[in-house]
Amino acid sequence: MINKNFNYSPNFDLKKRKKNQIKFLIFHYTGMKKEKDSIDRLTSAKYKVSSHYLIKRNGDIIILVPDLFIAWHAGKSYWKHFKNLNKTSIGVEISNPGHQHNYKKFSKKQIKSILKLSKYLIQKYKINSKNILGHSDIAPTRKKDPGEKFPWQFFSKNKIGIWHSLSDEKLKKNRLKKVDLKTEKIFFKNIFRIGYKFIKSTRIKKKNISSLLITSFQRRFRQQLINGKIDKECCLISENIAKKLN
Repeated sequence: MINKNFNYSPNFDLKKRKKNQIKFLIFHYTGMKKEKDSIDRLTSAKYKVSSHYLIKRNGDIIILVPDLFIAWHAGKSYWKHFKNLNKTSIGVEISNPGHQHNYKKFSKKQIKSILKLSKYLIQKYKINSKNILGHSDIAPTRKKDPGEKFPWQFFSKNKIGIWHSLSDEKLKKNRLKKVDLKTEKIFFKNIFRIGYKFIKSTRIKKKNISSLLITSFQRRFRQQLINGKIDKECCLISENIAKKLN
């Protein structure tokens, strides 16, 4: 049983959804210096934003919006043929100052609570492991969270999210090895099979969108080096994951 506290937010759709409409679990970080400020923001009608859950630095789990209501956490978002993922997801915010405010490792107590809460939600809503994502996966041109310090590999060992099956030795050997244009195209084909979407924008150049997509992939699957550039290591990882999913 999970110990949960309640601090309800007004930032959700009033119409309830059905249990089987929930397909995704999305992780975020709060991205604010003070934990209290992030709680105030998520529970204020002024900001029109909230997840379903917040995990505090000490591991406490706060319920902000009940699961069957659509919370406003994902914003403009895309994954495979899904868009605007608020409708089909549960959002979990984790207290962390984020990249703008001295990004920190997630605490051991937070990791423990993420494990407990995720296993509970996965079982309750039959959420597929490939549908457990970060905010930056579904909104790569806007978001960086939960970021490269989020331990995706550890969680995948506990059946929370996916990971590749390549050895560290093989990956290090291929890190920063240049690839040709043909191989770059294969990389993008692989990440689109995984679920990432290339969404055209009037405010961001095509080249920059590609770089943000690569960066998002790296924050998730190649956390040791985030440089927005495709190398042999990235290609091997993308191929390994794409094959697992098909």
